[in-house]
Amino acid sequence: MNILEKIENHGKMQGDNIVMEYGAEKLTYSELWEKSDRLAGWISERLGDSKKPVLVYGHKHPMMLVCFLACVKSGRAYCPVDISMPEQRIGDIAEAVDNDIILGTEENTHNLKGYVSLDEIDRISKEHTPVDYSKRVSSEDTYYIIFTSGSTGKPKGVEISLENLNNFTDWSVSLVEDSQEGCHDEMRDINSRKSQLTFMNQAPFSFDLSVMDLYTCLAMGGRLYSIDKKTQQDPKLLMDELRKGEINVWVSTPSFAEMTMANKEFNGEEFDSINTFLFCGEKLGADTGKRLQELFPNSGIYNTYGPTESTVAVTGIKLDDSLFGKGDLPIGRPKPGTEIYIFTEDGSIAKEGEKGEIAIAGNTVSKGYFKNREKTSEVFIEDNISSFHDSKDSDETKKAMMYKTGDEGYISNGLVYCTGRIDLQIKLHGYRIELGDIESNLKFIEGISQACVVPRRVDGKIRNLVAFVVETSDANAPRKTYDSSTAFQKRKEIRDKLKCQLPDYMVPKKIVFVDSLPMTINGKVDRKKLEAMV
Repeated sequence: MNILEKIENHGKMQGDNIVMEYGAEKLTYSELWEKSDRLAGWISERLGDSKKPVLVYGHKHPMMLVCFLACVKSGRAYCPVDISMPEQRIGDIAEAVDNDIILGTEENTHNLKGYVSLDEIDRISKEHTPVDYSKRVSSEDTYYIIFTSGSTGKPKGVEISLENLNNFTDWSVSLVEDSQEGCHDEMRDINSRKSQLTFMNQAPFSFDLSVMDLYTCLAMGGRLYSIDKKTQQDPKLLMDELRKGEINVWVSTPSFAEMTMANKEFNGEEFDSINTFLFCGEKLGADTGKRLQELFPNSGIYNTYGPTESTVAVTGIKLDDSLFGKGDLPIGRPKPGTEIYIFTEDGSIAKEGEKGEIAIAGNTVSKGYFKNREKTSEVFIEDNISSFHDSKDSDETKKAMMYKTGDEGYISNGLVYCTGRIDLQIKLHGYRIELGDIESNLKFIEGISQACVVPRRVDGKIRNLVAFVVETSDANAPRKTYDSSTAFQKRKEIRDKLKCQLPDYMVPKKIVFVDSLPMTINGKVDRKKLEAMV
């Protein structure tokens, strides 16, 4: 069964079970299926022959799930947009998608065109004639589009098909099932008293990590327990919410777990319901993995890896004592249906233990970037080497593709290791960021002629971003100098302008004014020198 058929089956067999809970808001499986049927009928009627993707705006409201399924059932991809995104970013996404409507579960504070309010969505989902989705959805159809940071200052939309999602969830479900099998006897007794597993939803739906908790949960008939940004930032509120949620499957970035572990209450005795930890989105440090294992000795802890372009994650490994004390943790072995290759600078396949660029082939590799052939052709290349390259249809448009990740890594004893980025893309707190995106937006600000953004690392891990800026000035003018008060005000003005263009996590924590940027012998900005300065 594909993911839609599984959700439909849960709606019929366990319709009264809660599928999602957020604060006082709850949604059952039968409500999810029936409401999305009716909303899909309305979308089809409203948009007619247009198959443009539909934007879904909100944060954690359960009706977002109804909107997601309704879009897909109507034969259109959905594109999640979180309320934390600035107006300019939302505008860029809307322009790229060229949307006709936006389904909104929050107040329309940005005066977005074609906005359909929560009250209207609720009314439609109760009254409209439903649609037969089976005639509208094929495995190759784009299921969702998630926008990621782009080097030009404009975000790129990654298209993920129903087939991609099915193949990913088949694997992610197997990880959870493996963890349940390996549960300690006492923990298994606790779980057996529950009719369904509860998955924690930490990430916003516009971040592809959320696909791991949302669709693994839906595939298994689980309960999704959402924790909003405000609660995540308050240690006491977070502990209270985690207790209330009785979480079984924890899905987050390592950074979120590190923040939570700072609270002494967070351990396996206090939170004995948590039996599985799934990490993705950024590097899991060996120290973090070891400490978590000590705090939750009876839980399964999994380190997974993958970019948005290959449907969340493609490698994984369950942590055990044998992996510690040997440096970096591996990101695991490829999931079924995936092959990992390491390419050296000259394009040849790397030898055992030799570093190079990680490339991914297989059944979860994306179609590419939405309406962006140029960017797609740069990183999605024809697959001529994997076991999948001759398995596609002879039709030229259906050739198997491979995704070049831009990540550096190597393979040793069958395990894949990721050692960092080979380009200007980084991950900070789980969010993928193109440094060129921030730099482009800095240079859009009047008075700034050059900009370079570098990460600040502590103990090998990226903690925040630092921007070096060169102000526009007359060649014959004397060097600009500022007293501390003026410099503080100018930095604040720059940060405030960036916040109108970029999400908070992309705004540099520190801004440094310099007369010029250091250059390499090849005439490029010497980023390593700047990074050494921070």
